[in-house]
Amino acid sequence: MQKVSQNDIEWLLQKKEQFNPNTLSSPSSISSKPSTKQKRRSIGYYLTGFLFMAVSLVILPFFILIRTAVHLNISEQWNAWGALLGGTGVCILFLSLLFFFVFRKVKNKKLMAKLCVSSISMLVGGFIIYGLLYLNSVNAKSDEIRDVYRSLHPILRVAVTSTTLADNELVITDISRTQDDYIAMGLTPLQSSMHYEQETGFVHAIDLRTIGHSEIRNVSLEWGLNLLGFKTIRHVGTADHLHVALPLSN
Repeated sequence: MQKVSQNDIEWLLQKKEQFNPNTLSSPSSISSKPSTKQKRRSIGYYLTGFLFMAVSLVILPFFILIRTAVHLNISEQWNAWGALLGGTGVCILFLSLLFFFVFRKVKNKKLMAKLCVSSISMLVGGFIIYGLLYLNSVNAKSDEIRDVYRSLHPILRVAVTSTTLADNELVITDISRTQDDYIAMGLTPLQSSMHYEQETGFVHAIDLRTIGHSEIRNVSLEWGLNLLGFKTIRHVGTADHLHVALPLSN
C-alpha cells in the first residue's frame, strides 16, 4: 500500500478556489521546471567550458611546447634538439590527456588511446618540422632573411612559427649579423651580440618589426615572448624594433 505523505493530505484539503482541475497529480510527484536563473547558470557553464576548450586547444599547447623547451635548454642545459624533443613530448602528453578526458566515455579505450596519441604526435611533429624548415616570405623582410633562417636556434624557429599563427603580419627584420654588418650600419660592433653564431652553432636572436603596428600589439608581443622565457629589448627611434633572444645555458 502506498504511503500518503503530508503534502498529499494538504493538497486534498486545499480550498476550492485554489484547486486546479487540470492538475492530475499531487505536488509531491510534480517536478518543478528549471528557473530562469538555473537556465542562465547552465548557459554560463557551457560557455565557460567552451572557452576553456578553445584556450586549451589553441594557446596552451604552443605555450607548453615552447616554454618547456626553453626551460630544458637554459635551466637544465639540454642541447637544442633534446630540449625541443622534450617540449614536444610534454605537449603531446598534455593534448592526449585532454582528449582522454573529453572522450572518457568511449568503451574501447585502448583503440582510442592508440589513435589519439598517434594522431596528435603526427600533428605536433608535422608542425615542428614545418617551423624548422620553412619561413613564409610574408614573415621575412627580405629573401636574405629566409636564406639564413635555418641558422637560427631551433626553439626560436618554432616560436616564430607559433607566433605567426596569432599574428600573421609578424615580420623578421634581422637574424644573423657579423661585425662588418654593425660597422656598415654606423654602429660599434658588439662583442657579445646574440646575432652572432654562438658556441651552440646557432644564432640566438632575431629582430621583429614594430613600426606600423599598434602599441597594444607591440606590448602584447613583447609580454608574450617574455612569458615564454625569451629575453626581449625594445629599441625605439627610427629603427624601432623588438629584439628577441634565447639566453645561453646557465
